[in-house]
Amino acid sequence: MTAFKEQVDAVVIGSGAGGAPVAAVLAEAGASVVVLEKGPYYTSQDFVHDEIKLCRRDFWIPFTHEDPHVIVNGDRPPRRSREGWTSQCVGGATVHMSGFFYRLKESDLRLKTLTGGVADSTVADWPLAIEDLLPYYDLMEARIGVSGRAGINPFETRSRPFPLPPIAVHPSARLFDEAARGLGHHPFPTPRAIVSRSYGRRPPCNLCGLCGDYGCENASKSSTLVTLIPDAEATGRCQIRARCMASRILVDEQDRVQGVEYLDQDGRANAIGARVVVVAASAIESARLLLLSGGGRFPEGLGNRNGLVGKNLTFSTFGKGTAIFDRGELQAALGADGMDLPFFSRSVQDDYWNEGLGVSLPKGGTYNYLLHHPNLINAAIRLAMDEKWMIWGEELKERIRRHFVEELMVEFEVFGEYLPTERGYVELDPETRDRWGLPVARFHVFNHPACNEVNRVMVRRGMDIFEAMKPAPKKVFPWTWASTTLHLQHGTCRFGTDPATSVLDPSCQSHEVKNLYVTDGSFMPTSGAVPATPTILANSFRVGHILRERFLKREI
Repeated sequence: MTAFKEQVDAVVIGSGAGGAPVAAVLAEAGASVVVLEKGPYYTSQDFVHDEIKLCRRDFWIPFTHEDPHVIVNGDRPPRRSREGWTSQCVGGATVHMSGFFYRLKESDLRLKTLTGGVADSTVADWPLAIEDLLPYYDLMEARIGVSGRAGINPFETRSRPFPLPPIAVHPSARLFDEAARGLGHHPFPTPRAIVSRSYGRRPPCNLCGLCGDYGCENASKSSTLVTLIPDAEATGRCQIRARCMASRILVDEQDRVQGVEYLDQDGRANAIGARVVVVAASAIESARLLLLSGGGRFPEGLGNRNGLVGKNLTFSTFGKGTAIFDRGELQAALGADGMDLPFFSRSVQDDYWNEGLGVSLPKGGTYNYLLHHPNLINAAIRLAMDEKWMIWGEELKERIRRHFVEELMVEFEVFGEYLPTERGYVELDPETRDRWGLPVARFHVFNHPACNEVNRVMVRRGMDIFEAMKPAPKKVFPWTWASTTLHLQHGTCRFGTDPATSVLDPSCQSHEVKNLYVTDGSFMPTSGAVPATPTILANSFRVGHILRERFLKREI
């Protein structure tokens, strides 16, 4: 039994979507909580509109000479990479997310049953029904502030209105709605984790358009940094320890959590005792931490006697199409009012489950339509790429001018199912070390052919709506037919009822280690066909309430 100089009720590792809700719920219930966050504690003063500082350096994720990942993509050789990180800062990736907040559907949770299984996939059903998550989706949306309009999307699973109305959109969205409905689709305002009007102490969105890859200087984006972290700290029972990296979870001889060893920003080793440890460092990094915590009764990694920690890694499939409109034509049709608004915010889910797509997997996905990001450097690179790198100098400058002054670039992203396979997993790299000398995560990426097939079909169908719009776009083209979004990650510690086939039980507690919980995307057996952040938040509230009841009953 380890003797600790410091003891608390709960240590939460990670302060983003998976960590902040459970920390807030426990602190509000009277528990003493310490949150260990590897990255810095930014404030609104840090969130400047500087593309180089925030998007192209190490503001969110580390450089490879400090904290690399090693990626193995298909049959390609391993390489050091910055990919696979979600974020490193208090609030995690919710601080720089775009905030597209769709809910999962029952088909996401029953994919194995609905398909009868998929060849060469380890797909599994969830041990919950969608009804088990609905109250926590509602709670999450109310706690952080989510904007949208209920009752328009017939494929939506909800019983309550959104806490806030939709954010203001570019008038060309009306043309999109007409075209989509004409093709038999049901377009709806994209739910956003952005407050469209004052919400508590937070002001409405200032419509700068710099959401993705940026922190919100206005506190209008509903990150955990400006919502749940302040709530937890306000109790006086939750302490956020920034720049502190958990390096090992400690257990006793009864396979019960004892506490956590961590390194502070100077690399000094510390230890803290806890009755409960909640891991929420991202699917890749949480698996890495459990593997680093092996030894004694767990030689292959903590909670890993069945060998499944790190396995069944999933991401999100991703496709993209683009339409370029003439601003003058749009203004002539719609008027000048609202032409400078930065949001398009339209979504379509008619192909979410569609056996008529003519592909082997009936599980489709979500079309998310949006205006091209206003970053200047990003736009210049994109425009040069679109011209196959054949323009530069004055010609490129003129192309950039037309892009921002004369054209409107509207895009869509396809979020689709990423099937788990035996070829997608996380392990400790045998050679590469981080700046503290610890083995880094090596993760293996493999896109199941059925997902790529679905993605290509959906990109084509997504462009059909563009082509039906009037005034017609000057140009419509796919930007990617089939790709992967590596910052949307899940699996690695999937939950289930059978300890032989899952790492966690339905409450997200380890089957093998008492009072060890994992609440980031690691618990998800399937990726779903939407970004997972709202589901991770909702599930963390669910687990937080389970733990709260256990604390109040003195079971912990």
